[in-house]
Amino acid sequence: MSAGTPTGDKPSDHTLVIIPTYNERENIALIIGRLHAALPTTHVLVADDGSPDGTGDIADKLAADDAHGRIHVMHRTEKNGLGAAYIAGFRWALERDYRVVVEMDADGSHAPEQLHRLLDRIDAGADVVAGSRYVPGGSVVNWPRRREILSRGGNIYSQLALGVKIKDITGGYRAYRRVVLETLDLGAIESAGYCFQIDMGWRALQAGFTMVEVPITFTEREFGESKMSGNIITEAFTKVLGWGMRARWERLEGVFGK
Repeated sequence: MSAGTPTGDKPSDHTLVIIPTYNERENIALIIGRLHAALPTTHVLVADDGSPDGTGDIADKLAADDAHGRIHVMHRTEKNGLGAAYIAGFRWALERDYRVVVEMDADGSHAPEQLHRLLDRIDAGADVVAGSRYVPGGSVVNWPRRREILSRGGNIYSQLALGVKIKDITGGYRAYRRVVLETLDLGAIESAGYCFQIDMGWRALQAGFTMVEVPITFTEREFGESKMSGNIITEAFTKVLGWGMRARWERLEGVFGK
């Protein structure tokens, strides 16, 4: 199936899954294989940040060997953050006829077998669907206790600072309708990893789009190393606080400026 080839009337029939990679040679073939076993017609864009371990070369071979033309590869010249990789992938998708764009990690933490849960809600009318660890039915597997505490704490902090009801706004398993990405100013988004997901969710909600959550099972990676760092956490803390304060100030101006 080529991009935009009609296969039905549902938005999910024209889905692109963006998988950012950096040193994921052990994982990339596995995750794409699982994705196509679960959803055979879904397209994939591997956005590789110049992985020195040859991940990009493996992705190229997977693309060349796929007779259906479902696998695409973007070679980026430097490693400059998850957010930048996704923004580049979003722009690539918008240049083509995809109607739904999905974020998915390469390391297997996001189960491709559960992607249909996100796409079903998109087809039912939601603008943004977040795979959530913290709604009923959601769970985490093989995560160190400190990571779970950090994640839950970050989500509670974001809910309080921003005044949102999304329980897992930091999660990276997401599906967007095309119109959301067309509407948001992608060039204004500078957030990196952990904060990028909060930034995108917050901007979508502020723009009036609907964002819903579906339960997922998040499984800690088996191969490779986590990309989480102290700088990413600090960025999230300070930016979220700033967004929340700005929103509250704007509301006050709206009330007292009349």
